[in-house]
Amino acid sequence: MEKTKKKLALHWQILIGIGLGAVVGIVLCRFTPYETWSPYIKWAGDMVLRALKMIVIPLVFSSIALGVANMGDSASLGRIAGKTFAYYICTTLIAAAIGLTLVNTIKPGVGAQLNLTEEVSNLGTQGSIMDTIVNIIPANIFESLSTGHLLSIIFFAILFGFFITKVEVKQQTTLKDIFQAIYDVIMKITFFIIKLAPYGVFSIVCCVVGKQANDPAALASIAKSLGVFVLTIWAGLLIQFLVVLPTCVKTLAKCSPWKHMSKMSTMLLTAFSTCSSGAALPINIRDTQEKCGVSNKIASFTLPLGSTINMNGTALYECVTAIFIAQVYGINLPLSSQIIIVFTALLAAIGAAGIPMAGMVMLTIVLNVVGLPLEGIGLVLAVEQLCDMPRTMVNCYGDSCGAIIIAKSEGETLTVDD
Repeated sequence: MEKTKKKLALHWQILIGIGLGAVVGIVLCRFTPYETWSPYIKWAGDMVLRALKMIVIPLVFSSIALGVANMGDSASLGRIAGKTFAYYICTTLIAAAIGLTLVNTIKPGVGAQLNLTEEVSNLGTQGSIMDTIVNIIPANIFESLSTGHLLSIIFFAILFGFFITKVEVKQQTTLKDIFQAIYDVIMKITFFIIKLAPYGVFSIVCCVVGKQANDPAALASIAKSLGVFVLTIWAGLLIQFLVVLPTCVKTLAKCSPWKHMSKMSTMLLTAFSTCSSGAALPINIRDTQEKCGVSNKIASFTLPLGSTINMNGTALYECVTAIFIAQVYGINLPLSSQIIIVFTALLAAIGAAGIPMAGMVMLTIVLNVVGLPLEGIGLVLAVEQLCDMPRTMVNCYGDSCGAIIIAKSEGETLTVDD
């Protein structure tokens, strides 16, 4: 009987790419100048980054338009839908605000001696907050699509998705099928690009390390900055996981958050270990219904919806990472840009698929909006797995808390009542 070979998990491939890239960068710089060998390696990283840029606009437009159009179907649930969306939006904004506060207080990227400031492009958010708000409405959507003005594209996608629900049922079905097909194709392309990530990471890390290889202080500086960055992410996620969400369960649902957390332990461990809210969703639905007593009517609506649009942990991660990259590159982002990062992270969560590494794709969107260099992703990929595990767990726990709160607001009696 022929044995099937088990492929190495993607995160291990990326870690190997990071390790090899660092070693090769150091070795090459010992024998030849950086300028001599870097063009022969840098192209791979550039191609992966260009591929990520390539899918951003079609992914954003199709996923958000489709997501908003499908939300329209949920309008028949009326009151439950309104409560669910309000909860998801508020908790995601709170998570993003926590991340923003921590990263501006701790400043993990300040002082990193990487000499990367010359690679920074002009910020895409110059001007006042009012100018930014006005420019969200595109004068010409095709110009916005060609120039990559993502805030305008997101606005138009939301508008288009909403008005899909206002046409005849036959036309609704046709448009949703078209957008679903486009989204499915784009996701196939995204999966393919993500499979190439280890090669891109190898190239980026090799060039970053090789450029600094003759400066041990610079390498120590980036290691220290990444360590503080991970601690900042974990601190924010712990605040959301142990303070914000339990407080919501206690005050809004009048339930015991610790009893609820213990009943959801299997789901939490699954989310933490797999880094996939999609993999944890079946367990989340089962345990929320069977162990917590939430009705099928509410669990079957709030949890699948939450796994798609409720990204507490991911929003926090994207905000911290964007500001961290700006700090490393020596950019002082104004308040208007930071507010845009928060709301972009919230809107991007609508299209964030519940798959491993989806956070990297959505981070590309956030960086594009404020004009930060995508090369910065190469810096944080070294610790991506350490950040992905807890943020996925927080995402899934937030979904379950939402189901508990909505169920109690509808008068249901639960097994986690105080």
